[in-house]
Amino acid sequence: MTAPNMPDNQQHPELHQRFNLSTWALKNQALVLYFIILTLIGGVLAYTHLGQSEDPPFTFKVMLVRASWPGASAQEVEQQVTDRIEKKLQEIPSIDYTSSYSRPGESVVFIVIRDNTFSEKIPELWYQIRKKIGDIRHTFPGDLQSLTFNDEFSDVYGTMYAITADGLNPQQLKRQAEWVRSRLLKLPDVEKVDLFGEQPQKIIIEISNQKLTSLGISPAQLAQMLKQQNTVIGSGTFDAGPERIRLSVSGRLQTLEDLRQFPIRAGNQNLTLGEIATIKRGYADPPSQRIHFNGQSALLIGVSMQQGGDVIALGEALQQNITSVQKQLPVGVQLHSVTSQPDIVQHSVQDFVHSLTEALIIVLAVSLLSLGWRTGIVVAVAIPIVLAGTFLMMDWFGIGLHKISLGALILALGLLVDDAIIAVEMMASKMEQGWARMDAASFAFTSTAMPMLTGTLVTVAGFLPIAIAVSSTGEYTRSIFQVSAIALTLSWVAAVIVVPFLGYHLLPDAAQQTSAPGGVMQKIKYFLGFKNKPESEASAHHHDIYETKFYKRLQGIVSWCVMHKGIVIIATIILFVVSMFSFGKVQQQFFPDSTRLEIVVDLRLAENASDQSTDEAVKKLEHWLQQWQKNHAPVQNVVSYVGSGAPRYYLPLDVQLPHRAFAQLVILCDNLHQRESLRNDLLTLFEHDFPQLRASILRLENGPPVGFPVQFRVDGQNLQAIREVAHKIADAMRANPHLRNVQLGWEEPSKVIHVDIDQHKARLLGVSSPDIAQLLNTQYYEQVVSEFREGNERIDLVMRSTGAEHSKLSQLAQLTVLSQRGERVPLAQVANIHDGFEEGVIWRRNRVPSLTVRAHLRGNMQAPVVSTQITQAIQPILQKLPAGVTVETGGAIEESAKGAKSVAKGVPLFFAAVFTLLMLQLRSISNVLLVVLTAPLGMIGITFALLLFNMPFGFVAMLGSIALSGMIMRNSVILVDQINQDIEEGASLEQAVVQSTVRRFRPIVLTAAAAILAMIPLTRSVFFGPMAVAIMGGLAVATVLTILFVPALYTFWARLTARTAK
Repeated sequence: MTAPNMPDNQQHPELHQRFNLSTWALKNQALVLYFIILTLIGGVLAYTHLGQSEDPPFTFKVMLVRASWPGASAQEVEQQVTDRIEKKLQEIPSIDYTSSYSRPGESVVFIVIRDNTFSEKIPELWYQIRKKIGDIRHTFPGDLQSLTFNDEFSDVYGTMYAITADGLNPQQLKRQAEWVRSRLLKLPDVEKVDLFGEQPQKIIIEISNQKLTSLGISPAQLAQMLKQQNTVIGSGTFDAGPERIRLSVSGRLQTLEDLRQFPIRAGNQNLTLGEIATIKRGYADPPSQRIHFNGQSALLIGVSMQQGGDVIALGEALQQNITSVQKQLPVGVQLHSVTSQPDIVQHSVQDFVHSLTEALIIVLAVSLLSLGWRTGIVVAVAIPIVLAGTFLMMDWFGIGLHKISLGALILALGLLVDDAIIAVEMMASKMEQGWARMDAASFAFTSTAMPMLTGTLVTVAGFLPIAIAVSSTGEYTRSIFQVSAIALTLSWVAAVIVVPFLGYHLLPDAAQQTSAPGGVMQKIKYFLGFKNKPESEASAHHHDIYETKFYKRLQGIVSWCVMHKGIVIIATIILFVVSMFSFGKVQQQFFPDSTRLEIVVDLRLAENASDQSTDEAVKKLEHWLQQWQKNHAPVQNVVSYVGSGAPRYYLPLDVQLPHRAFAQLVILCDNLHQRESLRNDLLTLFEHDFPQLRASILRLENGPPVGFPVQFRVDGQNLQAIREVAHKIADAMRANPHLRNVQLGWEEPSKVIHVDIDQHKARLLGVSSPDIAQLLNTQYYEQVVSEFREGNERIDLVMRSTGAEHSKLSQLAQLTVLSQRGERVPLAQVANIHDGFEEGVIWRRNRVPSLTVRAHLRGNMQAPVVSTQITQAIQPILQKLPAGVTVETGGAIEESAKGAKSVAKGVPLFFAAVFTLLMLQLRSISNVLLVVLTAPLGMIGITFALLLFNMPFGFVAMLGSIALSGMIMRNSVILVDQINQDIEEGASLEQAVVQSTVRRFRPIVLTAAAAILAMIPLTRSVFFGPMAVAIMGGLAVATVLTILFVPALYTFWARLTARTAK
């Protein structure tokens, strides 16, 4: 081996007369070595410093506005509240659409910002929305109770604990949870800790309305007395010399005894409240929202990590802290792990690191076996240097480790060796021909550096549409571009600086390469015809490596393709056309389901279902799950959310809003096999045993949340018309064998009891509508009359009728109302009481009533495929739509189109960048067009590979296909540039084409083999598998066509251009 820093004799001094990075590297080897060591150390430190998370962060461009107007019907809420909000929001151009629902007493408006809005502008938009709604606050009904805004949709409670206790009431359990919360908030990387499932405490005044009426007191009068007594009113201050003294007046209700002793004057009687009412502490019965952990009442403690934090480090800190906290909790109080994102991320990172290691070994094996041990070692050593530099830049730009960036690293690994292989192969070839080391390295830079740089930048440009895609989907996948661009750019730097440095010290000279003919690799190369056995010592030192049996056979094949270029071109076009037609048989997909172990069961009852009905349905399902676990293996845990959905414990989770007729169970299984087995049993269960429920059994999603994968929205002002159309579409969907659980977004009208008051009679008798409403509210529900203040807590003071009266709806007509003159007036005397129906909920989209027909998939069919089938099946319905009714496709196909549209906007820039780079390198429009024409050829391999492995073509596979076009053009530009060089040196057209193809065969095939084989570990990934298969198939076919089709096309193109010029 040549001594370091001692350049060998130069046989081609002209190579060193102009700037050459490889020459510079060999003349400054100590400096290069220093930076290599620095990069390796820095890369290791950066890797340990990189934040780790399950998913990449992306901005939820959704805000929720909620208004409460007790007593109003759904139609009144829609007209007086929802419509006013939506109308005002139309003034904000950045809003994509509004979606709302109006229920009796409640309005909720979802504001969805356009996907092409930059994330940095979102906070300003939230401010504008608050301001706009605030400007019209005076137009809302005067008795509107509350108006709130929620834009914190992106908070992820990745780690959650359930706290349970035997013998403690909800308030005592809450105090223990608050203490745990205070401990967890002190940990580093913790942004917030929230409690879920709290049962608000109430002070209940339980009193008989009949007794109140007999005393000549109405519920409204008693409520007013208590409110006045408990109001905080300033009593003034006065100055006493140098001091200012505050005056304090007693009388506020501070204890339950104060409340019991509250004096009441009833006619000539002086009574206390305790004499006519039962006063006690209590809770909502039934509670509006409650949580069960494995069937036991519980509170949840959710921990949210700071953005950019290290979830693994946080998990270790939480584990230590929880262990300490558990020891300090009272006996019987237990903390249980519900979900642990640190464990999930650690397992995910370990899996990807394992795949990365496999890919690294594969690439090293390809390099070592194909290039020889010493040449392969040069490539092998370059890989960790490039990876170390990539980790450094990821840390610099704040790119953490998550499923997207890790997948991008594996993808880049197969590509970052390309430049190294090309450079070292050229250097080794020249050394085999007897060139000196310095000259070989310099020539490799001179002949390949610029084509390699162009090819590298073209490959990077293939990821450019992802980088500029302004959408949630683009934001979610952007690190594919970021990581790939960093790794590929650094790979070129390593190829022109590090590889010559390593090759200078490690590559064997010509004599060494043939000195061991008995070696295994040498024998294989002799057998395959890659090398000729040397006939003399002189021929061993200086020989033409392309004068071998293999390369002669290859030369013959390429020559045939050039001679029969018409046949080759037509055959390739036929293959391409067939592949495009066959692509229609490839299933389409948005994002695949997650491999997380949770099953999410959504239970939707009828809109007017009671809390008790929801509770019974949950208990029935919990009991079934207990029996299932006895007959099978136990699951890790079951958490039931009654009256609400789970908090966002997983970034792409489709969070459900609270409602008394809704419940959600999250079942954490032990493994994927158990998840699928339980899911199938649950699907069977709900089809037979829970027909009254609209149930959904879901796996967690990847990517931005979609909800129901197949959706059709029926919009129109006429509710009856859109219902009729929706039912017809639902029937068509039920007829499709690939769909299950077909349901409508909102059901038929709900039952209501109308109390129509004769206003004339009521005024004559001294009775008002508010008096009757307050009576009924107290009789059948409860009325908040004031608040009780204890320490830092505010407890509602509520009044309701006794248990005996509370549930007797049959006695409604017999209720008596106290008039303003103190007379008892039967309700039936002033009101007509009758049954009826009203809309339980009204959904709207962009101010138009919208009824969604939705369904889940059966089997392995993909949502876009089934949506297309349904669209075809409902064509007769669409052709006869009533006036004013429209039907739109939603679900996965709509979200996929949004993502594809945002990426498509970057395609023109991609082509502009590619054309510019190619023109700078080739300086010929005809050559540039020739190279660009090779890009679509990857579709041949993509189509047949996806069909062969039965893989869907999803959003990530689409991104991979765009990037593949850059990889194909990279190989083409290197070959075309070599042909042009040979022609400039005096070779004829056919001779230049054939010889250049033969010379570039080894680097083209080796780089393609490395990239293809490096994708093998990714094929096991549910998320990246389709992309890996698409790239493998596309690159394999494109590589063959580069060797056979490009020479034929180049020759044809050159002849055609020459004729045109003449």
